[in-house]
Amino acid sequence: QFATRVVSCRAAELRPEGGGEPVRGFQVVLEDTILFPEGGGQPDDRGLIGDVPVLRVTRRGPEAVHFVQAALEPGAEVLLSLDWERRFDHMQQHSGQHLITAVVEQMFGFKTVSWELGRQRSVIELDTPSMTAEQIEALERSVNEKIRERVPVMVRELAADDPEIETVRSRGLPDDHVGPVRVVDIEGIDSNMCCGTHVSNLSDLQVIKLLGTEKGKKNKTSLVFLAGNRVLKSIEQSYNTEKALTSLLKNGPGEHVEAVKRLQSSVKLLQKNNLNLLRDIAVLIARDFKSKPVQSELFVLHRKEGDSEFMNIIANEIGTEETLLFLTVGDEKEAGLFLLAGPVEAVENLGPRVAELLGGKGAGKRGRFQGKATKMSRRGEVQALLQEFISHRSPEA
Repeated sequence: QFATRVVSCRAAELRPEGGGEPVRGFQVVLEDTILFPEGGGQPDDRGLIGDVPVLRVTRRGPEAVHFVQAALEPGAEVLLSLDWERRFDHMQQHSGQHLITAVVEQMFGFKTVSWELGRQRSVIELDTPSMTAEQIEALERSVNEKIRERVPVMVRELAADDPEIETVRSRGLPDDHVGPVRVVDIEGIDSNMCCGTHVSNLSDLQVIKLLGTEKGKKNKTSLVFLAGNRVLKSIEQSYNTEKALTSLLKNGPGEHVEAVKRLQSSVKLLQKNNLNLLRDIAVLIARDFKSKPVQSELFVLHRKEGDSEFMNIIANEIGTEETLLFLTVGDEKEAGLFLLAGPVEAVENLGPRVAELLGGKGAGKRGRFQGKATKMSRRGEVQALLQEFISHRSPEA
């Protein structure tokens, strides 16, 4: 916690990170703050001003701007509280990135191009087309050795014209930077220009787990990692998943993969058999219709199980030169598929209207109009529309 004063408060809007409508609120500047504004690859802190939640902290020149949803009186003394769990997580990931960046360059000469501290995992973009499994294993072993050695991490400030700045790892200063330059040192390992928050000793990282690499931009590799409490949370999630699978599959963790492979094979065989049965049913339905002495001008069918092929087989077997077919498959109370087939002119006229009634979209050509429907319960209205059309069309049509 930190006591400070409100300098200014002005109305503003905040766009949520996940998208959606802007949130109305206020941008508050304080005399000083303990909440880190987003920057340098690290997300911003969260906390409270009094009892008012801070939804975002951004940097505007040398100022930290706090977005809140309640107005605060300029000049008022306030107590600022920090969300420590979020802060410490970011400290672990950011110091972990500095350590990995320094060691991977020392070991293999791979420079860091950029990095991102994500909600679930963090990613370092390395200037190399690839990394071998052996290199990843050696790197993970080395960074964890440094953690066990309890190496101190220190922060110092240099004057902007200090020649020592030239010896510090850096991706350059922001254009609007003023004042001293902040440097984060991992004793004997790395010296890095950085505005972010860090642990004071590598032992605070607990452990680093390298999850592997992903293909990055041209000739770049993305190294994915977890540090500290995120490793513990990942292990907990994995164990809970493993426990659930053990219960479902009725075997031990070592047999899970083979058990799932057997299930996948069984499902493929069942799907194949089910498809063949659906085809046979489609043919039988069509033959039953054609065997009737008097052919109806309208054929309507709904079936919960089925697909587009099932409906098209029925249409092919019945023939659509004389008969208008309206076929649907899916759950009557949910979404499904539909097919309107028949004389070309009739289908061109009725297809879009059928799709509209069913709350869906579709397309068609040569006497077939098919698509997805979201309001299957309105099939009765479509049938009435088609019946009315047939009763009014002329023999020539």
